[in-house]
Amino acid sequence: MNTEEFIHSELERYLKSINVEIPIILQRPKDAQFGDFASNMALQLAGHLKKKPRQIADEITEFLNIDQSFILKVEIAGPGFINFYAAKANLYDQLSLIFEHNSVYGKITQKKPLKAQIEFVSANPTGPLTIGHGRQAVLGDTVANILETAGYDVTREYYFNDAGRQMRVLGQSVRFRYLELCGESIEFPEDHYQGEYIKDVAQSLLGKHGHSLKDEPDIDIFKQAAEDAIFSDIKNTISRLGFKFDVFFNEKSLYEQGKITQTVENLKEKNLVYEKDGATWFKTSDLGFDQDRVIIKSSGEPTYRLPDMAYHSEKFKRGFDLIIDIFGADHIDTYPDVLAAMKVLGNDVDKIKVLIHQFVTLTEAGQKVKMSTRKANFITLDELISEVGSDVTRYFFLMRSMNSHLNFDITLAKNQSDENPVFYIQYAHARICSIIALAESRNIDIKDKSRSILEKLVATEEINLIKELIQYPEIIKLCAETLEPQKLVNYLYNLATTFHKFYTECRVINEDSQLTKGRLALIDATRIVIANALHVLRIDAPQRM
Repeated sequence: MNTEEFIHSELERYLKSINVEIPIILQRPKDAQFGDFASNMALQLAGHLKKKPRQIADEITEFLNIDQSFILKVEIAGPGFINFYAAKANLYDQLSLIFEHNSVYGKITQKKPLKAQIEFVSANPTGPLTIGHGRQAVLGDTVANILETAGYDVTREYYFNDAGRQMRVLGQSVRFRYLELCGESIEFPEDHYQGEYIKDVAQSLLGKHGHSLKDEPDIDIFKQAAEDAIFSDIKNTISRLGFKFDVFFNEKSLYEQGKITQTVENLKEKNLVYEKDGATWFKTSDLGFDQDRVIIKSSGEPTYRLPDMAYHSEKFKRGFDLIIDIFGADHIDTYPDVLAAMKVLGNDVDKIKVLIHQFVTLTEAGQKVKMSTRKANFITLDELISEVGSDVTRYFFLMRSMNSHLNFDITLAKNQSDENPVFYIQYAHARICSIIALAESRNIDIKDKSRSILEKLVATEEINLIKELIQYPEIIKLCAETLEPQKLVNYLYNLATTFHKFYTECRVINEDSQLTKGRLALIDATRIVIANALHVLRIDAPQRM
């Protein structure tokens, strides 16, 4: 048990003694003079107990068992905040756990792992992945990594549609470029796909078939060639980010297996479907929405809401305990309709977590990089990775909350200095490896991590670094609960900052052999935590820079 868990259990014991149930909130004060943990419980209870918060705070501190192995002291501040100061003994206990668990420090083991499915990217195969897809890819994979670290059994899934008008336009675009290569004069339509990748597919077809497809009226061969080439490109790009999908789910299978029709029938049985103006409508106004939604157009073609409903029904049938959908901001108005359908069809929608990310703007030398997807005059995700590297690409996509618009500064991303946060963190790890290697070359015993050695760590910078290190398991748990990976990124940057401050103030290899061993143990713990956190982010932890 650590100090936070001990405080939580004591506050819980107090609430039981007065027969009151309220959430127990412990915060970490930014200013160390206010302790390591602070509780506003006395203020929360003022209305329940009809007493002044300061009086309640006095009663709480009198009730608590102040175990000196966990808590050094307790103070009441302001209108009734209770500040707890951690005992150093527990800090050393927690530091020892880092060495004990090493590369699995921070991992949570579940007796029966919950099954989680994360659907992300899900771009139709009409062109290379964009930087918008890139943000979603990194967010999705990092959330998956966090959940796996928290003990979940995770499935990464990619949902796509290789049918419909946009795919027909794709096939026709390739056909036109193929005919141009065959010497025909073509007036290329403005609304068709004009990127270089279309010409590459056409060139491949010409190399394979010569001019034999000139009079081919069916665009399927052109469409299929484009789909195969683009999907191969997408998978290669994803692999450069260090992961792969477990499942590629084709929307077409929902039609072939009758799942679309079945979904409409299921909604009809609930009297939530009707026909009007030749279209089929979902009666969402009966479910609290402002108006009904079209699910099948008058042309007979379903809107994307309907296959999404069928797809999510299949997700529930596959027995996932947690279903995560990651969408761009353009989906913010549509997913509530799908959730409403799932709920009315008897599914537990609390299992679905929808994460919406905002868009990305690329800047270079202070100037916005202009983009147009259809004309393909944009920087692809693949090109971005080639320009700044996978590590920087991943980190920069995670730097801000997904709810915030992201400005991706290519100039900063390429900067090999402390101004670049990726360089700053990786340099901390490399510096530690260098110091440890130096100690080994001088025959210093770097394996001595005994309690007496750890108790040599009493300087403010040393204690601050220990406190930062032992927060890591708590951060993993918090990220798994909130599904906000930027909290881990922020933690890692703060840890690197705390280490660099320690390094500036405390000479690791010094005249005091016992203190040297203590500080070597401390930086080794820092190396372990940095490496573990970078592993979750799928970023390299270099030994040299």
